[in-house]
Amino acid sequence: MGGFAVPEARLTDRGLEHDRRWMLADERGRFLSQREDARLALFACAPHADGFRVTDRRDGGTLDLPWTIAEGPAHTATVWDDTVAVRCAPEAWSAWFRERLGRTVTLVHMPEDTHRPTDPRYADSLTSLSDAFPYLLLSQASLDRLNGQLGTPLPMDRFRPNLVIAGGEAFQEDGWREVRIGEALFRVVKPCARCAITTIDQRTGERGPEPLRTLALHRRSNGQVLFGQNAVALGGVRVRVGDAVVPVGA
Repeated sequence: MGGFAVPEARLTDRGLEHDRRWMLADERGRFLSQREDARLALFACAPHADGFRVTDRRDGGTLDLPWTIAEGPAHTATVWDDTVAVRCAPEAWSAWFRERLGRTVTLVHMPEDTHRPTDPRYADSLTSLSDAFPYLLLSQASLDRLNGQLGTPLPMDRFRPNLVIAGGEAFQEDGWREVRIGEALFRVVKPCARCAITTIDQRTGERGPEPLRTLALHRRSNGQVLFGQNAVALGGVRVRVGDAVVPVGA
């Protein structure tokens, strides 16, 4: 669904605290994303009370959810090739989404005792219900360079990073091996291959040809369009907006 920015976040064994721990699964138990249904962009999420509020931008309807649930029917869901143990949310919450999307979906949560490993070819770590890795780094300078090639500039939320770097040079993250952000240390493990979600306006849910059309001209490698870097945490407790960013390997 729609992402949101926070001034600081705690690091956990599988990414930023609360990041991508909830998911909608289809009738086969497969994860549902904006790739299949761009309307998910219209469900804005924001912290609220002891959890977060989902707001349907189309009519203002809301659903308040906790950060976690302690109980719920055990189930399995698939994220790409991974089978993940999850808990099903109360039926009323799933029904709220089914009514608004007009399709069969089940809201599920990833509990603490579920451990989903990252691809061992790149990192020995855990991740949440993300595509593949717990962190995605992207420099504002990289987006500025791309926007200079586009007719209409795009906002950062098109690319859904959870760590945005200010300053420096365009595509600096491509040369990093490790980077310190405040007191936290991250290892850069793999370029991020971009998909059709980048073409979806996160305010309207409308699709267009950009930025993939332009990125494909300048950022294509082995049949994939690359923009940003996946990473895992090596240590640290918290990151904050304003933390110094210091590459420690190249």
